[in-house]
Amino acid sequence: MLEKILLADSGTGNSEEMLKALMDLPSIQKASVTVLHVVPSQVSAEIMTSKWEEGGKVLGTAIQSLQLDSTKVSAILRQGEPKDVVCQVAEEIDADLIIMGSRGLKRLQSILSNSVSQYVFQLSSRPMLLVKDDIYVKKINRIMVAIDGSDAAKQCLQLALFLLRDIKGGQLILAHVDKSASGSSGTTTPTEKDSILAGAIAEAKKYGIQPRAISTTGKPGEAICQIAEENDVDLLMLGSPDRRPSIAKSFVDLDRLLGSSLSDYVRVNANCPVLLARTVG
Repeated sequence: MLEKILLADSGTGNSEEMLKALMDLPSIQKASVTVLHVVPSQVSAEIMTSKWEEGGKVLGTAIQSLQLDSTKVSAILRQGEPKDVVCQVAEEIDADLIIMGSRGLKRLQSILSNSVSQYVFQLSSRPMLLVKDDIYVKKINRIMVAIDGSDAAKQCLQLALFLLRDIKGGQLILAHVDKSASGSSGTTTPTEKDSILAGAIAEAKKYGIQPRAISTTGKPGEAICQIAEENDVDLLMLGSPDRRPSIAKSFVDLDRLLGSSLSDYVRVNANCPVLLARTVG
């Protein structure tokens, strides 16, 4: 399911460590990796030459640090607006996953600071793995999937099962938060009475995986982040629908950015890397 991975490397943050952790998984080790570094346009040829040299060093250091099979890794150094170039290259190589660092800015801050990860998240329809600069990347063993019955969540579960296969001692945590339940926030309900979880549990068992299932009530974003923290999750996976604006891809949909978004809340507040699975690619 993940054969082509795009690492958007800015030279800072934890994106390289995240790729290392991911490539340790048996199911991922045959994937090809493209490491991308973007040099922003400059006002003079002298500065541009300097930036190109710096960009080449960033790529060289990244390739050396990742220690990947040379036949399965390629490097791209390109000039332009970083957020646009990441989207363009992802399309060019038909990436199955984009890995990016993130400062964990909230929606309005992301807009005002011209956040690259927020822009790509908003416009790309491809799965994204976002890792904040202030978290510790761990070896992937415990994967949590937020389940809500949507097609995006089902796709997310399939991807989690793909990642977990052949991981000795790997754990799958399934969490469903019912925001419409009449019980008080944080009320845990028996999983056998949760029809949405039941289908996910049955699907996991087909692959020989006995998941831990958690059914609760409350605000989904807050509850998902809390469950991930309480269970010391290494990777949190969330189904996120294709969020590209319907009017035009070249404009960010401010209404959606400023509106209530579960994906936005989780990517900002989770204390672990967050993989946002999409239903289209």
